[in-house]
Amino acid sequence: MRPRLLLGVAAATAGAALWWRKNPSACPYGQRFWVEAPHPIITRERLREVLRPEPGERLLEIGVGTGYYSLEMAEWVGPDGTLELFDLQQEFLDHTLRAAAERDLTNLVPTQGDATALPYEDASVDAVVLTAVLGEIPDSLAALREIRRVLKPAGRLVVGELFGDPHFTTRASLERLGADAGLRLEQRSGNWFGYFGRLVPA
Repeated sequence: MRPRLLLGVAAATAGAALWWRKNPSACPYGQRFWVEAPHPIITRERLREVLRPEPGERLLEIGVGTGYYSLEMAEWVGPDGTLELFDLQQEFLDHTLRAAAERDLTNLVPTQGDATALPYEDASVDAVVLTAVLGEIPDSLAALREIRRVLKPAGRLVVGELFGDPHFTTRASLERLGADAGLRLEQRSGNWFGYFGRLVPA
């Protein structure tokens, strides 16, 4: 009975993951424990190495979750810099702002909306960060084209992916989508199970 039960659970989990992969959608706030868990391989330290943030820069994080990377990024750019927080769900923005207030961080600017229609001016952002988010966007190419539009000519996009995420985007898929959006994969840090890729305007 126990092996059958385990097999049933495994089958149900695999089925749910397959359905979720074929039907991209953002992680609901009620299931935020998934985004609060530790992020092996795609660590904050590795993000900083690939992002190369500078004090005073304007960063844009799309899909902030509960702020796993947000607070550090806000500190990296310092009080003269800005971290634009962009998420489909207001609950995640509110959660991250509360966490920022506890650390006396005031350089975070929240905006709720759809990543395929970013409310930012052309060439106005130094860098964009998406971590385990790209595959959740139903029209990921449209989102990448919007990111390309708002990036400064010398800007960069950093995409983080972790195997096990139902919406995991492989390096090859990222490179292909990026090229279609006018972005070139310049660097990758990590391995097949998890990586950060930095793309720049082609």
